Amino acid sequence: MFFILWGLWIVFNGKCTLEIALLGAFISALIYAFTCKYIGLSPRRELRYVRRAGKAVVYLWVLLVDILKANWQVLRLIWSPRLEVEPELRSFHTRLKTDMGKTILANSITLTPGTITVHVKDDLLLVHCLDREMGEGLENSDFEKRAAELEARET
Repeated sequence: MFFILWGLWIVFNGKCTLEIALLGAFISALIYAFTCKYIGLSPRRELRYVRRAGKAVVYLWVLLVDILKANWQVLRLIWSPRLEVEPELRSFHTRLKTDMGKTILANSITLTPGTITVHVKDDLLLVHCLDREMGEGLENSDFEKRAAELEARET
């Protein structure tokens, strides 16, 4: 966080002199110390976030690809007069333990066209699917596996 604050200081000043860099480093250090003391930020926690950043980028890529695939499925359902839409409610149990992991999974399902997470209670998710085909593979999905990687606690 210190380096982000310091970098923003230099960018917003528009030029980089020794005085600006030193003053920015001092102010960034003060802000960082304040956030560590009063907001609960710590270098150890930041390091965990940095280590998970690559997994988060991969997760977002997988989400984007699945959103594009689901868009194609919905378009196919809309444009094809022969295909009959069979909506259904499907429930499944997740292996995710934390509220953050369950929220990431539920929101990822909802962001994917044709599916909406209707209810989450403990480890049970209820999902409305526009078509039966869209509900297949919800349990043990790639979303769930990658969300489990994001929620994993590092020692």
